[in-house]
Amino acid sequence: MKRRYPIDEHLKLSLNGTTLDFRIRGTNEQNPVLLFLHGGPGVCDRHFVLEDQAPLTDVFTLACFDQRGSGKSYTREQAARHMDMETVLGDAVAAVDWLLARFRQEKLYLVGHSYGSYLGVLLCQRIPEKIAAYTGVGQLADGAENERISYEFVLDEAEKRGDRKALKDLARIGTPKNGYYASLDDLMVQRNLMTKYGGAAHGKKESLITSMVLPILRSPEYTLLDIARYANGAFYNLRELWKPVIGCDFIESAAKLSMPVFITQGRHDRNTPPELAKRWFDALDAPKKEWVWFEESAHSPIREEADRWNEVLRARVLGA
Repeated sequence: MKRRYPIDEHLKLSLNGTTLDFRIRGTNEQNPVLLFLHGGPGVCDRHFVLEDQAPLTDVFTLACFDQRGSGKSYTREQAARHMDMETVLGDAVAAVDWLLARFRQEKLYLVGHSYGSYLGVLLCQRIPEKIAAYTGVGQLADGAENERISYEFVLDEAEKRGDRKALKDLARIGTPKNGYYASLDDLMVQRNLMTKYGGAAHGKKESLITSMVLPILRSPEYTLLDIARYANGAFYNLRELWKPVIGCDFIESAAKLSMPVFITQGRHDRNTPPELAKRWFDALDAPKKEWVWFEESAHSPIREEADRWNEVLRARVLGA
């Protein structure tokens, strides 16, 4: 039987000069808000969050929104415009302000996944007084090294497996230079192989189609009409935002955060290799910080070990 929620809202909100599509779900308006920032750029994940973390609705109000020009927030008019990180950060600030006003609260809890963890740290720096605690999942910390290590993982796996087609493709696209491939198509070649070799979901041999597209089709959160928006929005966001994302170096630019910080990291992640986030985390100055390993996960312990991630949020993050 489908569960019913006292708070179950789908909203299109005009914020910061654009329209953002929100999903909010909870059981008690007095509960603190938990805002999720999705990855990509442009890879929306509300369909996973609302399903896998549904049990958290007894202690949090869950809030997701498809970022500017992505998923249900995608429009052809937006895709014809330039977009930069300052604009996207402004959208996130506006989203926080709206949620705090809507639920009459002073602070909310923030979760950032993958690229969303980059945006999340920027948001923590911009409005620290409004963030009760920050939780990173697949935390990005050093863009250039991130891409080098991820490429080397795929190359090593292809050699071990004798995957001649993969080796040919990797030779063609070459090692990323300062984190950049010659084209987004080349980046997708690497990401598809990284996913195939289990660097995105531990122990799973998937393609980007089976890991991303099929779950969207099966979810009530998106329709068939949304699939084209989703795909177009993902490539639009990558084109516009990939350069600043790969320029990320939090050891230099985010040495201090003023709220509790929790990193929930899959041991086998080769999309955002944890050794880089750990280097940043170990040097980070924060009033409280905790690193939590997920031994059976790669890039998404929020999905791969959903029950344990749920318990970490309850037992360690809530009230931090």
